[in-house]
Formats: sequence, C-alpha cells, structure tokens
Amino acid sequence: MAEFKKMRRFKQEITKEECIEVLKKAPRGIMAFHGENGYPYAIPLNQYYDEADGRLYFHGARDGLKIDLLAKDNKVCFTVMDEGFVKEGEWALNIKSVVCLGRLETVTDHDKAIEQCRMLGRKFYPSHEAVEEEIAKAGGRVNVLAMTIDRMTGKLVNES
Repeated sequence: MAEFKKMRRFKQEITKEECIEVLKKAPRGIMAFHGENGYPYAIPLNQYYDEADGRLYFHGARDGLKIDLLAKDNKVCFTVMDEGFVKEGEWALNIKSVVCLGRLETVTDHDKAIEQCRMLGRKFYPSHEAVEEEIAKAGGRVNVLAMTIDRMTGKLVNES
C-alpha cells in the first residue's frame, strides 16, 4: 500500500471509531475523481458504510461522466462532515470531518448490489415498504459502486 503523509493537525485527530460514526450518520459527502483535462471532478453522493466489510457503498446511473472517469482511474477521495455542535458559552462551531482515500469499483453481483441499495435506502426512506417499492421500481437499472478504503482520517475542527 502507498505511503501517506501524516496528519499535520494530529491533536485534532479523531479515532477510527469516531470516523465510522460520522460516515454512518452523515447523509451525504463529496466524492472527488481525477477529472477531465487535469481538473478535479467532485460531486455530492449519498453513502452507506457497511461495517461487515468496511467499505462505502453508493448508487447511481450506469452511464455518465463519473463512470467514464472511473474507467480511466478508480482512485477517489470521499469527504463527509457531521452537522457540528457549539459548546455551551461559545460561538464557534465544532465539526468532525472524515476524508477517505480509496478505490471505487462497480458491484457486479446483482444480489449484493440490491442488498446495499436496501441498506442505503433505510437511511433515507420513511419505511421498509418504501425502500422495497423503490427497489422494485428501479432496482433493475441501478448501478452500485463500492469503495475500498485505503486511508481514512478524521478530525475535530473548531471554527474559531
């Protein structure tokens, strides 16, 4: 595995467990790709963190720029942050952010893809029935992507 630079603001670093909690609770993050003509390409995506395999899962279309870019280079960066909090008597927002570097690939096993869609849907839909209705409607067209995390770092930032 590649060597990564140590976090400069190490006193603000949060634990792996805290990082995972942020990944699980945050509704969406920003995924950055190696884009066209040397420009980065970053888009918001909903995610599901699967504790069983330690991977992040995303859903989307089978075609488009994101898929074209992945065919050229599957290394990506995914960043999330929580809603933050303000300590009593202070004004500054405290935010936990997590940066994941890894490799993104299409889930080719249809049953696994549908199960990951189901898990992702449970974060957003009001009921199990609503999730199943959406899967019945769009499950045959969905593209599920899995990110193997090579590096995960997180920190607590005070915005003062």
